[in-house]
Formats: sequence, C-alpha cells, structure tokens
Amino acid sequence: MAKLNFGGVEENVVTREEFPLSKAQQVLKNETVAVIGYGVQGPGQALNQKDNGINVIVGQRKDSKTWDKAIRDGFVPGETLFEIEEALQKGTIICYLLSDAAQIALWPTVKKHLTPGKALYFSHGFGITFNEQTGIIPPKDVDVFLVAPKGSGTSLRRMFLQGRGLNSSYAIYQDATGKAFDRVIALGIAVGSGYLFETDFKKEVYSDLTGERGTLMGAIQGIFAAQYEVLRAKGHTPSEAFNETVEELTQSLMPLVAENGMDWMYANCSTTAQRGALDWWKKFRDATKPVFNELYESVATGKESQRSIDSNSQPDYREKLEAELKELRESELWQAGKTVRSLRPENQKPPTAESTSSTKEAFRKQALKSESVG
Repeated sequence: MAKLNFGGVEENVVTREEFPLSKAQQVLKNETVAVIGYGVQGPGQALNQKDNGINVIVGQRKDSKTWDKAIRDGFVPGETLFEIEEALQKGTIICYLLSDAAQIALWPTVKKHLTPGKALYFSHGFGITFNEQTGIIPPKDVDVFLVAPKGSGTSLRRMFLQGRGLNSSYAIYQDATGKAFDRVIALGIAVGSGYLFETDFKKEVYSDLTGERGTLMGAIQGIFAAQYEVLRAKGHTPSEAFNETVEELTQSLMPLVAENGMDWMYANCSTTAQRGALDWWKKFRDATKPVFNELYESVATGKESQRSIDSNSQPDYREKLEAELKELRESELWQAGKTVRSLRPENQKPPTAESTSSTKEAFRKQALKSESVG
C-alpha cells in the first residue's frame, strides 16, 4: 500500500502498479463472484470483471427487464446467469448491488446463504452503517467490505472500455478469514478502478449521501435552475440562458478542471472572467455553506437514510419517482438543453452527397450573383 500526499495530508492508496490485474486474478482464481442485482452498478461491475477474466455470475429475478438485459450483455442462463437464490448459493463472494430498499427486503434470503468463509461485498455503506434501520447485520464468520466507484455503473463501464479507470474507495468492515484486504483490493482492480483510497463504511455513506444531495446532483441542479431563471426573467432567450448556465460549464470549463484543476481552468479563461470569478466565489461559498452543514447533519443523524427507506419502499415508488422526474425533464431549462445537445456537431447527421452538392450549388449561385452585382 502506498502513502500519497493529498494537499498536505497523507493517505493510504492502492494503485494498479502495486496491485496489477494479474495479482487480482491470482487472488480471485478460486472464487465465484455472484453479482446480485443488475440495475445501476451491476452491469458495469459484472461486465468489467468478466472481461478481466474473473469467474463472475449474475443473480437476478427471472423474466424481468434486467434478466433480459443480462442475456443481451452475454450472460447465459444456467451457466453465468441464475435466479437470485441459486446465485447466492453458488457464490463465494456476494456482490450485493441491489438498491438500498431492495437490499433490506432481500436480506433474510442473503443472510441464509452467508456460510463461513464467504465474503459480502457492497458498493455503498448504507445498509451496514444504518443497520438499526435496515436490519442488515452480517454473521461474524464472513468477510464484509466495500468498493465504491466514484461514479455511475455506466461511467465505470465506459471508462473501462476506453482503457481508463474510475477512482474508488474501499473499506473493510469485518475480516473473518484474514484475506479480506487481498479480496477487496482484487475486486476493486477487477471492477475497473483507477486507484483505490481507504475509508470506512460510515465515512463512505456520509460523504456519498452528502455529495449526491450536494454538488453532484441536488445543489448543481438548484444552481442551474436559479441562474437560468434569473437570465430568463431579465429577457434572455432559452438558448442563451442554457448555453451560459449549463453548456459552457459542461462542455468547455469542466473538462479543463478535470484535466488540470480549477486553478488551471482559471488561468485559461479571460481576465474579465478571472476577475469576476475570484470576486464572487467566496460569496457563493458563504451563502451555501450553512445549507451543506444542515445537509451533513441530516445525513449523520439518519434522517436522510430513513426518508430514503420510507419513500423507496412504497409500492407506488416508481410511479411517484417518474412524476418527479417528468417535472424536471419537461421544465423549460432541460427542454432547451435537449435542443442544444441535438445541435452539437457530433450529434448532427453527416451530410449526404446530395446535400453537399446542393450546398455547393447554392454557394456557386451566390458567388455569381455577387459578381454580377459588383
């Protein structure tokens, strides 16, 4: 394990250089990794492990949309795709990748198959950290750990196929076999992590719930909406308001931040933009910091987890979710965004020979017209 300096603080990290894929394959050569759930994280993690030569099977409810998706992705019923309980029985490492609410519902079945020496793997600290609410308390004779990719399963898979990696945290909750560290790091490499940084279950879920509700999703949507609405109210068109609020950020500036950091992005913008940003960023920090403190306390006291459990366990949860997403999707902000995205050059249909010919003819006629006027 390497110790790296992050802004003056040393942290334990594991890189692919010190723990290469070949080592991960060696650690997992006698394991059967059962991925339970094929929704958000399941496909990316299962496919990456499969492509990395790990013996991975999928457990999913038969005749569901996700069962069919697993088949389309190359998992074979009766060979690498099974009903959930059969996969639980076969697996020596159980990757528990169902939603938090579904994990609670299935837990009695999962626990029944956690025989001594097996491992229980999470990609989120929710079920274990809030076990008074979830009832998820593993037996003492199994390893319990997590690998939490810092992004969606879709991003994990896409970056893997590009030869890149998505950074992940890892944590060990219980080491019953003495092999938990090697197992968790091997899995972290196998699912396609860039590097792995150390945390614990509680810190993972506290930071994750804060991030999702904050800068990753909730806060950024709120800031987008606020600026867009101000610009529209002041007479700017939807196209201009969206481009200045979202498109320039996501297509131009954030890639620069991702490449070399915020300071580098500032240095590569106009002096007018630099001056304004430096003058205003602390005002936004001071305005939003109380909201982030309130948010973190809501996470730490279990209010957010209880709300998630209560709402996501309702039988009409999907219908209510769709109604809320529909409101977001059909807002002027994101309808304008749909049009803007369609106009990006990469989303335009390549010109046909006919359209190219007609365009050239139009330019020729315009040139002749200009010459005759001259």
